[in-house]
Amino acid sequence: MGSMPGMPGMDQELPPFTFGRALAFHPSADWYFLVGALLLAGLYLFGVVRLWRRGDKWPVGRVVAWMLGVVTMLLVTCTGLAQYGMVLLSAHMMQHMVLSMLTPILLLLGGPVTLALRTLRPAAKGRRGPRELLVALLHSRYLKVVSHPAFTIPLFIASLYGLYFTPIFDYLMKSTWGHQLMMVHFLAVGLLFFWPIMGVDPGPHRPGYVMRILELFMGMPFHAFFGVAVMMASNLLVTTFAHPAASLGVNPLSDQHLAGGLAWAFSEIPSTVVLIALTFQWAKSEERQSRRKDRAADRNGDQELEAYNAYLARLGQRPAG
Repeated sequence: MGSMPGMPGMDQELPPFTFGRALAFHPSADWYFLVGALLLAGLYLFGVVRLWRRGDKWPVGRVVAWMLGVVTMLLVTCTGLAQYGMVLLSAHMMQHMVLSMLTPILLLLGGPVTLALRTLRPAAKGRRGPRELLVALLHSRYLKVVSHPAFTIPLFIASLYGLYFTPIFDYLMKSTWGHQLMMVHFLAVGLLFFWPIMGVDPGPHRPGYVMRILELFMGMPFHAFFGVAVMMASNLLVTTFAHPAASLGVNPLSDQHLAGGLAWAFSEIPSTVVLIALTFQWAKSEERQSRRKDRAADRNGDQELEAYNAYLARLGQRPAG
């Protein structure tokens, strides 16, 4: 059984996997991701241009990070990889890892919430516009719960073990909507997990840098162990890819081991990116605090000097006696 009716990429035999075929744009790819990516890029650029036109600055690095996030999302959903992800666990795992661990980090480095707050205009007095709704959401009890590490870390872990080590994966892969739901879920879980850790945008849960690093390392070992478990498994974990088409020329168990290796490798790459980002943020924060202290010292120093000069003046005005 090398195909599954109604699933894009499963109703035809595909040639052997190559990076050229996987990265080629495919017209029958997940169109909703294409539309979503275009909207994300367009709205972000609209906000940046709006800021620039009124004379406000917006870091170019954030624009680059956001656009790279959009591109990585397109590369795993709107190319041949989306088709191979229906017939090979390794290709599917690549989609999963990018959408949950690379795309979210890049998008969050773009600071979209901060951009929206600076771009959206306040509504008229007594009314609630988009900006007011966004502020209310940021202060809501719901967001406090879903952004807390007690929620995000278990969700991040469950998205791995609860999906691939239970019948849920095979059930979802039976239909197009199930596969699409998984892709959206991967992206949403990644955004929730990394949002408090990155700390670029305002939010209800913003711990110090040491705690952010601890939160990162609380989730990554489980992710690495998941990759090792898949890589070392002697039996197939899911039945969806148990009978690949002969044209692919792959052994399903070997392909599963490759999928585990990809999952294990991705536990290292995003961790490095996040640590570098946190280090730069920490250094900038320390620099800003140092400048504030210097300015305060300068102001206090001037006041002390003026008071001392006034004291000397008063002494000079006293009659000799």
